Amino acid sequence: RLHLVTWNVGTASPPPDVTSLLQLNSLDPTMDMYVIGLQEVNSRITNFLSDLAFDDPWSIFFMTVLSPLGYIKLSSVRMQGLLLLVFVKHVHLPFIRDIHTHYTRTGLYGYWGNKGGVTVRMSLYGHTICFMNCHLPAHIENTEQRLDDFEKILEMQFEGENIPSTLDHDVLFWFGDLNFRIADYGIHFVRESINNKRYNLLWEKDQLNMAKKKEAFLQEFIEGPLQFKPTYKFDLYSDVYDTSEKKRKPAWTDRILWRVKNLCQHASKEDEFSAEEQTISVTLNNYISHMSYGISDHKPVTGTFGLELKPLLSDPLVMLNPEGEWSAEHDVLISYSAVPEFPSSAWDWIGLFKVAFRHVNDYVTYAWVEDDEISSNKDRKQVYMSAAEIPDMGGEFLLCYYSNNFQSIVGISQPFQIQPNRTLMEKDLTQEENSWMQKPDNLESHDEF
Repeated sequence: RLHLVTWNVGTASPPPDVTSLLQLNSLDPTMDMYVIGLQEVNSRITNFLSDLAFDDPWSIFFMTVLSPLGYIKLSSVRMQGLLLLVFVKHVHLPFIRDIHTHYTRTGLYGYWGNKGGVTVRMSLYGHTICFMNCHLPAHIENTEQRLDDFEKILEMQFEGENIPSTLDHDVLFWFGDLNFRIADYGIHFVRESINNKRYNLLWEKDQLNMAKKKEAFLQEFIEGPLQFKPTYKFDLYSDVYDTSEKKRKPAWTDRILWRVKNLCQHASKEDEFSAEEQTISVTLNNYISHMSYGISDHKPVTGTFGLELKPLLSDPLVMLNPEGEWSAEHDVLISYSAVPEFPSSAWDWIGLFKVAFRHVNDYVTYAWVEDDEISSNKDRKQVYMSAAEIPDMGGEFLLCYYSNNFQSIVGISQPFQIQPNRTLMEKDLTQEENSWMQKPDNLESHDEF
């Protein structure tokens, strides 16, 4: 299950609560992956430069919400106000490989990234998936410019060997503030149709729907029915459409579409194909807007999808586990085994992580698999970690094997306990007893308080 968010946040700070946005209290099974595409994240130049060194407030915010629930930030890419975040459940990490990011500037002749697209691609259980968050040019008259910019974004190439182009991925998700408007109809007719919940009267004049009928490259993209109010433009902290002098006509600017490659190929062939041939299918479970969020003049839109994959990978490349009891009182051992064809590197490392870790660099400590190796045979290898590196307080942790060649985690252990350091605890107790013994005994007056 995949939950995808698009939201033009209008330079605002994160809201106090995103439970409904992320459907965290839903009775359905939990999500396996969250993909969050934001536009107009505060991108004042000073902000932008400081964010290059550290995560921006929105990334930190979503990590704080999702990491205690067992999600890790798998990847992120930012260009000016465009931000794309991918979170995934720990269990899937060993089966996600070849993660690459890219950004394409289209604003101001391509020199300044106020418009354009940011993209994350990966191989998920052997299937190629691409996520593309776009912010296209505004204003009703710029439909052609929007289409030209999107074509330019689609043509971009990822750096690296054997990475397919965007349209050659098995599944491509396209979403963002696409800025398409409702043509021809006047503001009164549009608002009246919305008030009467007769959204279908507006669909045929929606510029994206019109373009999909004409433009060949758009015809393979699928979108769910627009059964929610247009998501732009609202007065802040309200569900009232624009009351400013400009009185913008409402529009479905914020959209989520997808394209399944094998459907396109099979559709272009005359013969019918059996469902068995289809190794991946995408089902839209819901496509809604969230009216309760008022920090921006856009309302967020989410799509919840079922991805059915025939796994082309079933075993992790590396299996690893802690040996014996772990505590900071002694050096500890990790044993691991890799599949025969695994391309290991001297730069591979094994990290010790708290169970609710946020991202791959959020380790407590790590060991180099070659430098810290103490034994090796064809089946298993052992690596040690020094006692000095192990947390004294103990707690629940897990181990992850990071592959330099794959630039991702390729093995993850079951969670395990590290015992608190008894020597340290005894020392603390002794110190406490001593300080208690040394206290003066003229404390009779304390009962006045």
